[in-house]
Amino acid sequence: MSLKSTIYKAHVNVADMDRNVYVDQSLTLAKHPSETEQRMMLRILGWCLFADENLQFTKGLCVDSEPELWKKTYCDTVELWIELGLPDEKRIKRACSLSSRVVLLTYNDNASSVWKKQSLNKLYPFANLTVINVQDEILDAAANEVERTMSIQATIEDELVWFSIGDKVISIKPDMWKRADI
Repeated sequence: MSLKSTIYKAHVNVADMDRNVYVDQSLTLAKHPSETEQRMMLRILGWCLFADENLQFTKGLCVDSEPELWKKTYCDTVELWIELGLPDEKRIKRACSLSSRVVLLTYNDNASSVWKKQSLNKLYPFANLTVINVQDEILDAAANEVERTMSIQATIEDELVWFSIGDKVISIKPDMWKRADI
């Protein structure tokens, strides 16, 4: 018998002064049994960083051909592809060919530093790729506040994020490892 996903609900309010985007939305997330709470919170943070009413969570871990989040046009083309983790160059190349813009959110301090040394230089030809690293300390703090129903506020200004979960406020300055040329 396989384990079922756990459903989480988050009411998210995003005020992104850098992009002039203000979104208030209720999100429903399915946390796969093998997914950690840190990774789930990274998905929510990724949604907040690129907040848009059309940005959707996908089947993620369950389907290899989809990212964690994407924004599609009405013609079903992918405008934004958000990937989590430390994928190989082949997966990133595929994502960059399928989407106008690709964002890779890396995590896991030890593994991501090794991945950066081995892979980042190979990714510079992909002009539509942005790579952002989020430190374990930040994800651990966010994971400590996880509840099945959450209220999250994200305020973004000058590339600094104030991520509030309930009464806890986490200040986040994501490490920009590569910025898209577009």
